[in-house]
Amino acid sequence: MFAHVFRYRFKCLIRDKQLVFWTLLFPILLATFFYLAFMNLNDDEAFHPIDAAVVVSGHNQYDAPFKSALNSVSKGKNRLFNMKAASNQEEAAEWLKQGKIDGYYTSGKTIKLTVKESGFNQSIMTTFADQYRSSNSAVMQIASDHPEALQNGLLNDVGNRQNYVKEISGGSAEPNNILNYFYSLIAMACLYGSFWGMKEVSDIQANITDRAARVNMAPVHKLKAFIAGSSAALVILYTEILILLTYLRLGLNISFGPRTGYVLLTALVGSVLGLSFGAFISALIKKGGGLKVAILMVVTMVGSFLSGMMFLDMKYIIAEYLPPLVWLNPVNLLTDAFYALYYYDSLNRYALNVGAMLLFIVLFSAATYLIVRRRKYASL
Repeated sequence: MFAHVFRYRFKCLIRDKQLVFWTLLFPILLATFFYLAFMNLNDDEAFHPIDAAVVVSGHNQYDAPFKSALNSVSKGKNRLFNMKAASNQEEAAEWLKQGKIDGYYTSGKTIKLTVKESGFNQSIMTTFADQYRSSNSAVMQIASDHPEALQNGLLNDVGNRQNYVKEISGGSAEPNNILNYFYSLIAMACLYGSFWGMKEVSDIQANITDRAARVNMAPVHKLKAFIAGSSAALVILYTEILILLTYLRLGLNISFGPRTGYVLLTALVGSVLGLSFGAFISALIKKGGGLKVAILMVVTMVGSFLSGMMFLDMKYIIAEYLPPLVWLNPVNLLTDAFYALYYYDSLNRYALNVGAMLLFIVLFSAATYLIVRRRKYASL
């Protein structure tokens, strides 16, 4: 009997073209738009050497140290500048006007920086000039007060700055904030599965639809019909999520890290979470389907917004100012679980997120069961 109900519920659900669109085609379309919008965002954030120029004054006592400092930061793969030497200030000004450089230094007793506009590159050039002036002034003062310091490696000490802060990465993968948009999209798709859960509960409540009235008159226990129908809905939803994951990985080249098995498990947990949430709301709200759909949409979209799908910094704002909301937002839990698999070597953070989602599933399922089992109908 279970297999019979499962088969026919599967056929009934898969023919709902509107639900198939919102739970499968819409996330795929949105993922495509995200990719077109964000595909070059990481490249824009990457640092590129700054095109700059220097005009020497002809006073070698001032020019030589400054040119040496510029040459030291204009070599190698991680160089700061693409430095060019201008024969005179008019030539450098013409380069600046044509946009060939972001600014130019004028050497001499006083180091000057000329730029056409303010920006990130110009700020770096200003900071470099300020640091050189400060270091040069310190060397001149020390050399004047203690000439013997020049013979004791003063210049080497000034050039070799010590860093007393050690950066430790949380994982072996490169941080990539762009992935959060796609992970939150997957989480949203899983929560859209709540529409399947809502449909299953509605179709066993005789006071909601005519189909539910016929189901209640059939010689099948209501709980068995609900479990069979929910299983069919889960198969459909999980298949849709797998299609979305495949499209993201193979079509858009979105990385999920090396733990494929855990990624599939997370997608399954997210699918069950979405179904159980929809079933709970449908059982709790006795009004028509329009109100239920509105509640599911609002919760899903607000949860997606708070998890950073529309505005990435919102995720960190919530974590800083409203930490409990991080654990009360199912969309954020699912998004964070995917990112933990990608970035962290340890599974501790991933386990916390999955554990919180499983707790939500238990609460939603238990509440749905307690609400539905108590409903009796005087007549059908």
